[in-house]
Amino acid sequence: MTSQGTVSDEWKAVRIDGFMETIGPLLRSTESEDGQKYGLQTTDRHRNHIGLVHGGVLTSLMDQVVALVAWNAADRQPVVTIQMETRFLGAAKVGDFLEVRASIRQSTRSLIFLDSDVTCSTGQVASATAIMKISAKAVQTK
Repeated sequence: MTSQGTVSDEWKAVRIDGFMETIGPLLRSTESEDGQKYGLQTTDRHRNHIGLVHGGVLTSLMDQVVALVAWNAADRQPVVTIQMETRFLGAAKVGDFLEVRASIRQSTRSLIFLDSDVTCSTGQVASATAIMKISAKAVQTK
């Protein structure tokens, strides 16, 4: 992130179809050692009625990042969220650049347990714990 509020060359867009297209673009850090640091530049379309970044944006962002981390850990097999508990710890303002990280706490043959955090320049905004199920079959779209 640069001081002018524009995204630096460290961040590259991740192509994700569907719902995340309406929130994103989701960005991935090219400088992250583990490749698991993601970002979102917020704009006015991410705000709630009091001018802060909507909690649904934060939750959707964490859900997408834990899904990507779990998908990679499951050798790119489909994964679905079966539980996610979110804690809102601060507020993000429109224009804030959000950074999201997810890490695997434990995994079994069919479940992956993860933790996730969202931060911005003022500190931690939200955290979540999630359980992802490795799915044997991908959902077909028309």
